Amino acid sequence: MACMLDKDFMPMINVINDFKMSVSKEKSQRLIIRIERNKGFVSGFELDVYKDNTGYDEENYDVIERLIKSILWVKGGYKIYIFGSEIIYNRIKADYSFGGKRDFDRGFMSRVYESDFQVIYVDAESDLPEINDVSSPVGRHLDGCRIGFDAGGSDRKVSAVIDGETVFSEEVVWHPKLNSDPKYHYDGIVSAFKSAAAHMPRVDAIGVSSAGVYIDNKIMVASLFLKVNDDDFEKHVKHMYLEAAKEIGDIPVEVANDGDVTALAGAMSLEDNNVLGVAMGTSEAVGYVDSKGNITGWLNELAFVPVDFNKDSMVDEWSGDYGCGVKYFSQDAVIKLAPKAGIELDETLTPAEKLKVVQKLMEDGDQRAKAIYETIGVYFGYSIAFYAMFYDIKHVLIMGRVTSGKGGEILLENAKEVLLDKFPELYRKISLNIPDEKARRVGQSVAAASLPEIK
Repeated sequence: MACMLDKDFMPMINVINDFKMSVSKEKSQRLIIRIERNKGFVSGFELDVYKDNTGYDEENYDVIERLIKSILWVKGGYKIYIFGSEIIYNRIKADYSFGGKRDFDRGFMSRVYESDFQVIYVDAESDLPEINDVSSPVGRHLDGCRIGFDAGGSDRKVSAVIDGETVFSEEVVWHPKLNSDPKYHYDGIVSAFKSAAAHMPRVDAIGVSSAGVYIDNKIMVASLFLKVNDDDFEKHVKHMYLEAAKEIGDIPVEVANDGDVTALAGAMSLEDNNVLGVAMGTSEAVGYVDSKGNITGWLNELAFVPVDFNKDSMVDEWSGDYGCGVKYFSQDAVIKLAPKAGIELDETLTPAEKLKVVQKLMEDGDQRAKAIYETIGVYFGYSIAFYAMFYDIKHVLIMGRVTSGKGGEILLENAKEVLLDKFPELYRKISLNIPDEKARRVGQSVAAASLPEIK
């Protein structure tokens, strides 16, 4: 296998597989976890763990804590049900209490789902809520005259789409993350909508692709409104896309996370489903299209999902947790690995500028830079195997500035090498690709426009 700069990397999938094998040889008990989110949707897992009070309580907790955290950020939720171990329940409840170890996660989920976060112990298996993870059809509607809007952090893109054909498209530079007045954002969105509307005989529907978390078309958390205070967010931001659409008419509107829309664009381009799209840029942004071709409504916030079990691995400054995807599949990963590869980066440079330095070395054939991308590829191969615990995957599309140029190709080849060597069944099932840039850009606007159904 290729050069691995991070010798202490402990892939989550390996730890879980080893745990299952060890438990099978000892006294065990069944543990069942259910996590409830909006509209009564329920996800979860069950697993044999070591029997309580047999000397393995810490091993049980370490693995279950990581799995609960993972499913929470993959699918979302605000209510955790635990059956099978009061010892594990007490530890998890303490973690997700106010001021606890997972206070960031608790606060985030409470805000997203507008509900108090709860951890509940269930005495009888029959009292657990049943798994209910059904997705609803969103997207792939190409009939009529539609607006597709993509809200980025540095520019906003809008397209006028008639029966699946883009008849007008424009990009406008804006600075939403620097503005505290929500009127700036609102005026920019309305201006984009009107610009596209002027190029069609009518508007039948509006689809929005935007970074952030959206529940029932409401903006729950979004970095575009970073400077907006909480009061203004509640009053003026939460329903902003719906309010802006009313300026065009009483028409269907659908708002989705940009990662999901990118995955949808990939699925439409591939003419297939079960697509996981992973964008490696400032952070790790992810979207997923299921076997029915639907966006699931899951959070897909894999930046906060642990991929490295090593407790001494790098900590994410925002969530305060270790081993999470943001430090493995973003520009942070490149910067983190540079010193280990023997590359000293000027500390006065921004993270984006540091990435460019490494990319330039990569283009020049520098073997140290190559080792960085080989290592990220190894990270990714093992992490795809871990993600496959939660997603049914046929295609993985990687994008984002970290994957541009030769580095992306090396990353991809090393991820494939891991799958072939360690997970041959997944290697045969999953194809890994970098989408064509032009196709991705055109596809994104059409995919956004296709989100709402015209009734």
